[in-house]
Amino acid sequence: MTDWQRIWNDDEYRRLSPVRAILFLFAQIYRLVAGFRNRLYDRRLLKTVRLSCPVISIGNISVGGTGKTPCVVLVAKLLKSHGYSPAILSRGYGGKSSASVNVVSDENGVLLDVETAGDEPVLLARSLPGIPVLTGARRVLTGQAAINRFGANVLICDDAFQHRQIVRDLDIVLLDGEKPLGNGHLLPRGELREPPEGLGRASCILLTRAEAAGPLDPDIARMAGRMGIPVFRSVHSFEDMKSGDERTLMSPENLRGRKICAFCGIARPASFEKLLLEAGTEICAFLPFPDHYAYNRFDLEAIKGRFQKENADYWVTTEKDAMRLAGHAEFLKRIWIMRMKMKMQPSSDLLEHFILERLPAPVRNG
Repeated sequence: MTDWQRIWNDDEYRRLSPVRAILFLFAQIYRLVAGFRNRLYDRRLLKTVRLSCPVISIGNISVGGTGKTPCVVLVAKLLKSHGYSPAILSRGYGGKSSASVNVVSDENGVLLDVETAGDEPVLLARSLPGIPVLTGARRVLTGQAAINRFGANVLICDDAFQHRQIVRDLDIVLLDGEKPLGNGHLLPRGELREPPEGLGRASCILLTRAEAAGPLDPDIARMAGRMGIPVFRSVHSFEDMKSGDERTLMSPENLRGRKICAFCGIARPASFEKLLLEAGTEICAFLPFPDHYAYNRFDLEAIKGRFQKENADYWVTTEKDAMRLAGHAEFLKRIWIMRMKMKMQPSSDLLEHFILERLPAPVRNG
């Protein structure tokens, strides 16, 4: 599988300038197509649909790794605590179902597995009991289903900033605080899905992995100031450790000074490694896999062998990876799952006020 993260990193891929030149050419073609599509929407030449309840989009302008899933969880819990009946709409990346509407979970529990629905929707469903999660290629259809079947009065569209068919009331755009615009190039030369000017459609920018006291990236500060877009900050931290058999919870403090082997298949594995180091662990081995990686028994045997070789105290992975290990029960029960949460900096009050003042008071549909 192509190591795109390495290709996108100019410093590490300097020798392959012919490859970068070819990718740059394709990126210019991509820029033209993306720009043309956005202009059609801006001029209302492509049809948009307004649903009967408010719509919040949580997305980004880069490929993966900005922390959308913890943000969706945070916003959904916030809305529910204020009397709303939210529902989550996801594209269902990685899921094999071809149905136009898939109900991943309802008020009674999780209904679909990872293979059918995809790892992120199932993770959202398990993290948000009682809040419906639906997947499907057309969010107009899943949104209408959420309203009609579950009485949803606010919809949260996961990873939908570029999905412009639905009119949204709020566009929350996440940028990685450590590298907000990646290497500055569009796909496939870089990570950007559209030019940075697209941030002009955002209601607000949320920098993730960004300490409140740290300086704001000058490019982002200049761009946000020119466009009049507020910027919020957040950090990711470990919430707790859960055993793979889900029988035991532990505090991340238990990892301090312990030898661990870690593995993950996420867009930015370095962010997971950094959190482990900040927790005071001694990392004996860190095994990164491609994002949304489907582990097979050979991979798991290799991970197990490395753990035994290093004589580590724990072997750990992310909650998203654990979703993809459901078919490997014997392996899963031996590992520990690090559950992460998003924490607003310096507090959640500003973002909470920003969201609530832009939504009508909750009215029950149905």
